[in-house]
Amino acid sequence: MERMLNMIELTQTKFNMKIKPIRNEADYQKALGRLEVIFDAKGGTDEGDELEILSIIIDNYESINFPIDMPDPISAINFRMEQMGLKQKDLVDMIGFKSRVSEIMNKKRKLTLEMIRKLNAKLNIPTEVLIQDY
Repeated sequence: MERMLNMIELTQTKFNMKIKPIRNEADYQKALGRLEVIFDAKGGTDEGDELEILSIIIDNYESINFPIDMPDPISAINFRMEQMGLKQKDLVDMIGFKSRVSEIMNKKRKLTLEMIRKLNAKLNIPTEVLIQDY
């Protein structure tokens, strides 16, 4: 937070920007409104610098106040399959028999460590997501 306050002070003195910390919903909405106004600002300009700093402040506020939970393992597998255009039959080499794939995808059987390793390697799903309980 101290680093953020130092950055804000620097922008206000050097660039004469009126950026303030986001402390509540009203501040957040105001910052989003300003971001929308300067969204297409060119880099290297005063507005471009303001855009970059405002984006960091907004991102910081959102990560604290609106954290995004990780998806459950099966939702993550389904999402990645959709992205890659895969069907359940394409998981056989990673999970095992067709019936086992069906049991896993219907949450009737848990993923094993070997399955998690293969899914991580072939579908590039983080192990932190795959090892979660579901």
